[in-house]
Amino acid sequence: MPDLPVYECPRTTTTGAPNLDGTLTDPAWDVAPWTTDFVPIADGPAPRFRTRAKLMYDDQYLYVGGLLEEPHVWSTMTEKNSKLFHENNFELFLDPDGDGQNYYEFEINPLGTIWELTLPKPYVDGGVPIDPTNLPGLRTAIHVDGTVNDPSDADTGWSTEIAVPWADLASYNEGRATPPNPGDEWRMNLMRCQHPHEVVDGAYVKGPELEFWVWSPQGVEDMHLPAHWGVLRF
Repeated sequence: MPDLPVYECPRTTTTGAPNLDGTLTDPAWDVAPWTTDFVPIADGPAPRFRTRAKLMYDDQYLYVGGLLEEPHVWSTMTEKNSKLFHENNFELFLDPDGDGQNYYEFEINPLGTIWELTLPKPYVDGGVPIDPTNLPGLRTAIHVDGTVNDPSDADTGWSTEIAVPWADLASYNEGRATPPNPGDEWRMNLMRCQHPHEVVDGAYVKGPELEFWVWSPQGVEDMHLPAHWGVLRF
């Protein structure tokens, strides 16, 4: 297995918690480095559009920001806990204790619709998801740099900010400090699902293909292999 990527997750500074408006422009984010650009989940051509993310934390939350280059922002799914991977989305996977079991999955689309679930163990091991698993204190925001569902213009992309409460993550990290202590390591991955499209009669129509672009490559088209996820170091 290739070396796993490591993200050094900083604590927020005296600027405090970010104002969650989806833009990642709050000065609080200045302390957080960008991840490396997302790559294909397995073999395949380089992603057509750039995707990267930032993370940081304070006493209450783990903050995650995603920035997705996208010349045509479109989305139709508005019902909470829909299977958002059937369209374009951004996803977060967290396995705080790194045991490959009892891990959290979060998805969001350009309309701000979310889906959350828990995997007691990976699907390949017979895991049956606890679906949905909506964390009570979760906060999210979306910003679109362009217009949604308008094929007549070119967009720049969309971005999201997520605040995941430590109090809600503690059940995934039993026997360990939550929030984590400096130097603690969690396992994490980030993914973007991207569906090529056509424009038919002035509207976006999803094509049959599906591309998976990730922070930590899996080697196969299966995101549910936690041993292949990267390291989130606090």
